[in-house]
Amino acid sequence: MDIKLQQVSFAYSIGTPFEKPALFDVDLEIPSGTYQAVIGHTGSGKSTILQHFNGLLKPSKGEVHIGERVIVAGKKQKDLKPIRQKVGIVFQFPEHQLFEETVLKDIMFGPLNFGVSEEEAESRARELIRLVGLSDSVLEKSPFDLSGGQMRRVAIAGVLALQPEVIVLDEPTAGLDPRGQREIMDLFYKLHKERGLTTILVTHSMEDAARYADKLAIMHEGQSVLTGTPREVFADSTILEKYRLELPRIIKFQQKVENLIGKKLPKICLTEEELALEIAHAINRERDEQ
Repeated sequence: MDIKLQQVSFAYSIGTPFEKPALFDVDLEIPSGTYQAVIGHTGSGKSTILQHFNGLLKPSKGEVHIGERVIVAGKKQKDLKPIRQKVGIVFQFPEHQLFEETVLKDIMFGPLNFGVSEEEAESRARELIRLVGLSDSVLEKSPFDLSGGQMRRVAIAGVLALQPEVIVLDEPTAGLDPRGQREIMDLFYKLHKERGLTTILVTHSMEDAARYADKLAIMHEGQSVLTGTPREVFADSTILEKYRLELPRIIKFQQKVENLIGKKLPKICLTEEELALEIAHAINRERDEQ
């Protein structure tokens, strides 16, 4: 499912003394099947823009295209429920949204609310609990008896139970230890590939943006100021500094390696594995030249 923002502006509390502009003429196109990262410093507009992806917020100006639906500023919208089934949002700390007495009931809640039969909802829950790396034995437990990491996986299963075509991730690794962060991000990447999901990652983590995304968009003071592939966006650290962002750690390490060996590697490396391979190739080339 394609998502496109055309000249989207948004302000909170319009017409009141507390009116606060948050987005300004944002253009952003996310083709179906893309893994899109939206990065930016705190207050850049990331959280506001993500709520436009499924109609939770409606533009003050401009248009939001979500598949075949178009949300136009100033026009009343009828029945946005199908959009919210197709575009699932995993908010920060999604485990805080758990509320049912059992894990099974919590995962089933969304599908049942959208008219899915109880039998089908339970079937989805049993499939998804395994998909997110938990055993069937947790289904009859209270979600509040689980660890924080397990609760987050249950909450993710609840979003996936709606069978969305687009999944929006709002800082999905917040509060997790490094191992948990990698496991959750690898899980989303696996789902992205296996299910052909359009995935939108809203994050302050340059490392996650570099490792997983096909495309990046930098938000700064409510505007989309730069878009491109990770290699394109991370090619110039001075541009990132302008928007109060830093290079991913792996690229900083690559620069140290290049200074040490006195030559540039052929490409910007976005992961540890990629950098290790390029260093090995550089060593082999050096031996061959000798």
